[in-house]
Amino acid sequence: MENEEKTIQPKAIQIFAKAPGELGVNVVKSPVKLTILSMLKDTDMEFDEIVKNTGKSKSTISVHLKSLREDGIVSYRFDANDHRKKIFFINSKFLGEVQSGDEKELEERQAEFLVKNIMDVDNFKFSFLLFHTLRSNLIQEGININPVLNQSGKNIGSAMYEKLYEEDINKFCDNIIQFWDDNGLGKLEIELGDIINITAYECFECSLLPKKGKPTCYLDAGIFEALFANYLKKDVDVTEVKCFTMGDDCCKFLVESPDGEAFAY
Repeated sequence: MENEEKTIQPKAIQIFAKAPGELGVNVVKSPVKLTILSMLKDTDMEFDEIVKNTGKSKSTISVHLKSLREDGIVSYRFDANDHRKKIFFINSKFLGEVQSGDEKELEERQAEFLVKNIMDVDNFKFSFLLFHTLRSNLIQEGININPVLNQSGKNIGSAMYEKLYEEDINKFCDNIIQFWDDNGLGKLEIELGDIINITAYECFECSLLPKKGKPTCYLDAGIFEALFANYLKKDVDVTEVKCFTMGDDCCKFLVESPDGEAFAY
């Protein structure tokens, strides 16, 4: 029992959407369930693999998998080569997680910071104040809504696409750059190639957020993904490799093809 307890470490509470057609969310707190889900996020796994990697008994894992299946978070299929084996996979959308909040109040939540960086500037927009205050408070409380922000970005990007579309890829990129500039979202540079490089200066999404050593521009990444996926008529992957919150002086995104092939413009 002592060895089993050491195998499973406490993890952040995770939040998943309920099954399709149902409203609400499922909140997962069990350390064993969270360990199972963390493994299934990386790859689908057969039952015995899950048992081996968790160090728990088959009966314990069976109970937790049954509960996750009933909540619609996990499902399974039979192994094509051996129908006695079940392959488990995540069947629900991951919405976010809640970690332990910072005991020390973040500077970015304090009134002095907000007045200096938002209220006392010429291009103040109240929507920016709301956005940054909300995100800073969520970060303070240890709440991760990055998956929701990313999906929101994809929805926004799809809506923007028809307005910005030009058949010429260079004009299309110019329209994106101009839109960013006109709306005070920052200054963009877009470099076309086998991989599309997007560099953002004065980034509206992260420039007022605390430096946590991790990229935070999930909204922007979602917008860029939708814009270029729609234009190229294929799926794209967007990875943020530089960010203000990582200590960089700009944000940089790489737009790549999932299959590794060069883009055809």
